[in-house]
Amino acid sequence: MRTSKLSMGTAVLWLSLIVLLPLAALATQAFEGGVPEFWDAVTTSGALDALRVTVIVSAVVGVISAVTGTLVAWVLVRDDFPGKKIVDALIDLPFALPTIVASLVLLSLYGPDSPFHITLNATQPALVIALAFVCLPFVVRAVQPVLIELDGDVEEAAASLGANNATIFRRIILPALIPAILSGTGLAFARALGEFGSVVLIGGNIPDETQVASQYIQEQIESDVPQAAAAVSVVLLAITFLVLLVLRIVGEGRSRKEQRA
Repeated sequence: MRTSKLSMGTAVLWLSLIVLLPLAALATQAFEGGVPEFWDAVTTSGALDALRVTVIVSAVVGVISAVTGTLVAWVLVRDDFPGKKIVDALIDLPFALPTIVASLVLLSLYGPDSPFHITLNATQPALVIALAFVCLPFVVRAVQPVLIELDGDVEEAAASLGANNATIFRRIILPALIPAILSGTGLAFARALGEFGSVVLIGGNIPDETQVASQYIQEQIESDVPQAAAAVSVVLLAITFLVLLVLRIVGEGRSRKEQRA
């Protein structure tokens, strides 16, 4: 019991110092002038445009990450090919690589001097590419362990009863993967929502077109309007929390449904 209380106290202290206190300070600054000033800060045309671009691009990146991340995880688990361990290690590269470096590399590939003669910088497709690069590992690493733990006997039994590969995937494999896919997609969306480094060079920071919320926040700080920056940050946190909460509820609901079945 003493160990349990000590562990609980340590966890609460760490959570307070690292998460709760910074969030409380951010909320305090955002509402420093009251609700009217907060509302004015988040409903200006610049803030709304940045939030709109951010949410739309992040949603697109989330869908792309869900599909490609699941496919990559499938290949890494179910297929054997030369260099498999190297590819598996490369999946985590975006976690280790400074995101500003990723933006620089993407700018060299898809900027004005592109060796492929594909110029995408300062466009929303460039934002999608940059964010997909840093968000893909979240889905891969969420789905991969679930695929590894799947019972192959069930798939073999279904095949012996005449089910084709598409039916086996749709009726047996996919339902087991959906909670992990939703979890990874939520994390990818959350990462894309607040990403800054990977889009700072290739994005162009064009208001109403490619300026994302993180760049708008930086702009407000540089303009000495910290309350507006904090207000938009709170909106981003609220959107992230709601999306993650909904995805978790949906995922847990499907898991319970599968267990009852």
